Amino acid sequence: MILEIVSPEASLFKGEITSITLPGVDGSFQILNNHAPIVSLLQKGTVKITAPSFKFNKETAALFTKVNDQNYTLAISSGTIEMKDNKVIVLAD
Repeated sequence: MILEIVSPEASLFKGEITSITLPGVDGSFQILNNHAPIVSLLQKGTVKITAPSFKFNKETAALFTKVNDQNYTLAISSGTIEMKDNKVIVLAD
């Protein structure tokens, strides 16, 4: 599936991923390939991204923390997520 993370300042990431775990307002939840369409609010916490490989913009790479070669995290204050047709869009603050 495709993930796009956008903040008010810039597009932070766009690429192919295998899963994403998000800090929802009712608790943490994970999205995998072919997930049902969903729109949800996010709270302060950590977004965990799993992908076969990562390519970051030079300007935004410092915002992500490397766990290992296939896992990165991103701290957010709040946001919104939409999953539809195997594309995840995260609007993050």
